[in-house]
Amino acid sequence: MRKITKDFGGFKANDQVDLKVKPGEIHALLGENGAGKSTLMNILSGLLEPTSGEILLNGEPVKIDSPTAANRLGIGMVHQHFMLVDAFTVTENIILGNEPSHLGVIDRKKATKEIKELSDKYGLAVDPNAKVRDISVGMQQRAEILKTLYRGANILIFDEPTAVLTPQEIEELIGIMKSLVAEGKSIILITHKLDEIRHAADRCTVIRRGKSIDTVEVKGTTSEELAEMMVGHSVTFKIPKDPAKIGAPILNVKGLKVNESRGLPAVKGIDFTVHGGEILGIAGIDGNGQTELIEALTGLRKVAAGSVVIQGKDVTNAPVRKITETGVAHVPEDRQKYGLVLQMSLSENLALQTYYQKPMSRHGILNYHEMRKEALRLIREYDIRTTNEQLKAGELSGGNQQKAIVARELDRNADLIIVSQPTRGLDVGAIEYIHRQLIDQRDQGKAVLLVSFELDEIMNLSDRIIVLHDGKIAGEVHPETTTEQELGLLMAGSSVQAAAQEVK
Repeated sequence: MRKITKDFGGFKANDQVDLKVKPGEIHALLGENGAGKSTLMNILSGLLEPTSGEILLNGEPVKIDSPTAANRLGIGMVHQHFMLVDAFTVTENIILGNEPSHLGVIDRKKATKEIKELSDKYGLAVDPNAKVRDISVGMQQRAEILKTLYRGANILIFDEPTAVLTPQEIEELIGIMKSLVAEGKSIILITHKLDEIRHAADRCTVIRRGKSIDTVEVKGTTSEELAEMMVGHSVTFKIPKDPAKIGAPILNVKGLKVNESRGLPAVKGIDFTVHGGEILGIAGIDGNGQTELIEALTGLRKVAAGSVVIQGKDVTNAPVRKITETGVAHVPEDRQKYGLVLQMSLSENLALQTYYQKPMSRHGILNYHEMRKEALRLIREYDIRTTNEQLKAGELSGGNQQKAIVARELDRNADLIIVSQPTRGLDVGAIEYIHRQLIDQRDQGKAVLLVSFELDEIMNLSDRIIVLHDGKIAGEVHPETTTEQELGLLMAGSSVQAAAQEVK
């Protein structure tokens, strides 16, 4: 890609960007949220046309004016937010728009056989006949990879592929990527995770504020150097924090039982307390009751048994607004499904928790001037990168969507802050910023409940850690006296004593 520029009405998302990818390599594309990585890849995959610049494939100039044109040239994209139809099977999703047919009838048997062969060839074990809604996030991603391979892609673009995966699934995915490039395919990996770049990539191109900064060999570059190239200044990977000043209990959970969507037990009678002035981390492999627990605490899911008490008030099965007004902020794990209304403007999204109160409205009539004024303050204070406050939330980069939710929730001065996967898909600069915000809330005497699949995040931020396994608390540990290895064993179902013994 040579001198690629993409201008959105005076805002240059890409400004003379160069990218050169070799056959048989994993090439990382690194940059802050909103740096222009996804825009560049949307141009390569035919979703956007460049304002200027050219694309050459095997030395020949090509015109990519649609995803179909990209597919014909052997370019396929695995998107950060999966493009799958929940009600369809894996096979139906993979062949969608490219259905093999015989006498006008879709040949499902032929498609299933071809997909099974591809799946076996690349170690992408996934059931072709399973409905997408019934398979894990990791399996859905494999279906997305199969979709690009089925269409004959030789250049695969992975957009933040590990943002929703567990550590084990990340290892498996990197193995899959390495087997693909061993076959001569090329992979462009968009990621913020420096560890993954070091683990998987051969070379790395860094983009900052729409411009390409440099392309480097990964082996000869440190994580610190990559981070500094990305954000333009040195970055602190571990935020220093003072010892916790533990206050009064803010959240008391007793004998809590919660069912999942099919009515089966997901949280199986757990007790814990979160005090003011501390961050309680909840570790665990995805699918062990974390989602149902958070939804029950915030009023999004019914409690089957037990109690939730916040600031001395029993809020078990209370409406969401009542729980919110008790002094609860909630940063949900799925920012697009539960955190934002993507078709609404940024200023409207920033007012979602306060629009019915003065000065945002009077006598039931919204005060848009006040909403925009407040939005501009939050955009400035929380460094939300946007062209203006009227931009639709869906048009922000993933990291800036997350910053918007954090701004809205933390600005309300709540006593209990419940955060789930707060830095999913964020760059190191944004991660550092959000970690500082959470530690600041804790130092102000707030209670913070943190759910994260990132073990280093749990270890760096938490004052105490409880591990969930199979809907129960497998153990409670302190970060200064435990290791990631011990946490991993607890997450797999070992007892504290057995885990400690095995680590020794």
